[in-house]
Amino acid sequence: MRAVRTFQKEGDIDFVIVNGENAAGGRGITARIAIDLLRSGVAVITLGDHAWDQKDTASYMATEPRLLRPANYPQGAPGQGSIILETAKGKVAVLNLQGRTFMQQLLDNPFEVAINEVERLQEETPVIFVDFHAETTSEKIAMGRFLDGKVSAVVGTHTHVQTADEKILPNGTAFLCDAGMCGPEHSILGRDPRNIIKRFIDGLPSPFPVASGPVRVCGAVIAVDEKTGQARTIRRISQIVGPED
Repeated sequence: MRAVRTFQKEGDIDFVIVNGENAAGGRGITARIAIDLLRSGVAVITLGDHAWDQKDTASYMATEPRLLRPANYPQGAPGQGSIILETAKGKVAVLNLQGRTFMQQLLDNPFEVAINEVERLQEETPVIFVDFHAETTSEKIAMGRFLDGKVSAVVGTHTHVQTADEKILPNGTAFLCDAGMCGPEHSILGRDPRNIIKRFIDGLPSPFPVASGPVRVCGAVIAVDEKTGQARTIRRISQIVGPED
């Protein structure tokens, strides 16, 4: 959370979006963690397939619209999948979607939901950021190409490992297949390596405690033309910030 303020100060960043999918020890997010993130300067928190792992998440969503769950959950699910916020430089929309390939929940078609939601959001602002929480690179790339020119950015989450394919697509949408995780540097996807390795060797179930030590913060900084919604630049962030208090 200290890193949010540091990056805002040093990078001249106006709007911060965090995927809080694994904030509670790898299993969703609690109301307390969400509140702390929002107080630290985060504008919007997105989620994914662990959205409901903590018992207080659904009730907190009813009071905090800046905590998003994927928009392609069936109608009637708690919370909402998109939001438009007023900023000093104009309105910014954030849309959270979840892929279907190799994901445990088979949600509504994210491509159909995406185009309907984007058309609705475009009525208020051209600046639209999409967090696509998905397993496969092909589905993420497909979403980026599908929305190219319709949104400002499509950034993938879920697979924890940052990809090196950041680009501005032909029609002006910034794209990154996976933003990477913010978590322990000496880990396997945030978990203590010893039990993970043991599981690969003997195949037996075992607990996967969260690793400790220095923290690596990953993400991307995207510059957007607030009038057209087109992305100007995209730059990956991958930086050690030290142990969190």
